[in-house]
Amino acid sequence: MKVTDVPILTEAVVALGIGAFAVAFIPFRRVARTVQSAGGRPAVSRDEILPVRRAVRRAARNVPWRALCFEQGLAVQAMLRRRGLSCVLHYGIAREPTPGRGLQAHVWVTSGGHMVIGEEAAPRFVELARFPAKDQAATCDST
Repeated sequence: MKVTDVPILTEAVVALGIGAFAVAFIPFRRVARTVQSAGGRPAVSRDEILPVRRAVRRAARNVPWRALCFEQGLAVQAMLRRRGLSCVLHYGIAREPTPGRGLQAHVWVTSGGHMVIGEEAAPRFVELARFPAKDQAATCDST
């Protein structure tokens, strides 16, 4: 780890902590309202989103609490918006239920048509909702 990575990794750890708290203790309806606002401009290239993506993934592997796709999605969305970049948080359920596992959900984030996080599993899921909603996102993001 380079010394120059410390600020963004610290930001990622804090954002993941806030995301984990939100998922565990705040009703989904209120979380959804918080992530519904649109703003900023979509990422022009993957280079703009790569530092946030790397920091959140690295932090998620090392924090002592749950930091799965939903927590990571909330963290990425907060960090991108802090940098003036718009993004869309997609929430979906599995296309094919896995026997014995019940309903499976997944969150992924896009900006300017670029997958930021959660792309590995996204094709197995059908989008149920997006934040901001499609009509708001259309003005600032194409996915």
